[in-house]
Amino acid sequence: MPRVLERRCGVAEEPTAEQRVSERSLAVLHAIVADYVASNEPVGSKAIVERHRFGVSAATIRNDMALLEEEDLIAAPHTSSGRVPTDKGYRLYVDTLAKIRPLTSAQRSAIERFLGESTGLDDVLARTVRLLAQLTNQVAVVQYPSLTRTRVRHIDLIAVGEDRVLCVLILGTGVVEQQLARLPAARVTEAWVHGLQSRIAEAVVGCDLESAVAGAQALSASVDDWADPDETGLVSRVLEVVSAQLRANRSERIAIAGAANLSRPGEFDGDLPSVLEAIEEQVTLLRLFGELVRDDREVTASIGRENEPYGLAGASVIASTYEQNGDARSKLGVLGPMRMDYASNIATVRAVASYLSRVLEEG
Repeated sequence: MPRVLERRCGVAEEPTAEQRVSERSLAVLHAIVADYVASNEPVGSKAIVERHRFGVSAATIRNDMALLEEEDLIAAPHTSSGRVPTDKGYRLYVDTLAKIRPLTSAQRSAIERFLGESTGLDDVLARTVRLLAQLTNQVAVVQYPSLTRTRVRHIDLIAVGEDRVLCVLILGTGVVEQQLARLPAARVTEAWVHGLQSRIAEAVVGCDLESAVAGAQALSASVDDWADPDETGLVSRVLEVVSAQLRANRSERIAIAGAANLSRPGEFDGDLPSVLEAIEEQVTLLRLFGELVRDDREVTASIGRENEPYGLAGASVIASTYEQNGDARSKLGVLGPMRMDYASNIATVRAVASYLSRVLEEG
């Protein structure tokens, strides 16, 4: 029976779709979603009676389906066909999942082993997106650790020739950046390189990226005051490379894998070009994932029209966060068609996020 309408301050609140449908109708919705995800075919009342044990006739199931259709939770893609979930139906399905299927022990072991074999931040994030894409058959997205509070851990300058200096930047996130500075008509020495490294390190090591960029710029602006007049051009060139490294790492970055999953026949029936464009425009995905994880829930989902402001009205996104150094600000998740296995994908995203946090914590 429909739930009793609550009243606050003497004004009746509008009941939700969940409150307006019976428990059996909600179970029928779950059956329709499960069957449609598995078969990619509209689901009829006869098929529900045959595949699920409701203990009622097909006529009763048709009545439940009529109620679901009135609530815009299912729709008929063709006349006299079965029914498919709408984005509103998928939303109610996700919100009322009673139990998320846990991963098997084999899946958990595979995740732990695959991520545990990684070396360095770039490798572990590359492995993470590949793993997520393989386990879910969706597009996987992982944001690099948030850089707003990242600090410069170390800087090395290494003479690799008479006219070349290798600039090695190491951040607190574990990112290691290397870039070669080519110096015009120079004959650099180890002593010169060591002295310049000490001065740059004093200005940037221990600083967050914003402060480090400012420190490198201040050194460049005052180079005439502290560098030998014959060497200002060489010093400025090294500082230019270091500043570029710092600025590049100040930008948010994401790793993506599995875009080819969208092109599998029958998988995505929405506006595929718009989705591919959003994937290419990484700023759009960063904004969407940032909105999804604001409420501190372990895993969140955004379905269909909820993604319209981002040009992804025909897609669904499942997102979570992972931690590094106790800072749960970086996001990961999957993007795919509305017709996806939400229960399995939510469990997978949650498990991979947990393992990724553990791997990063262990260094």
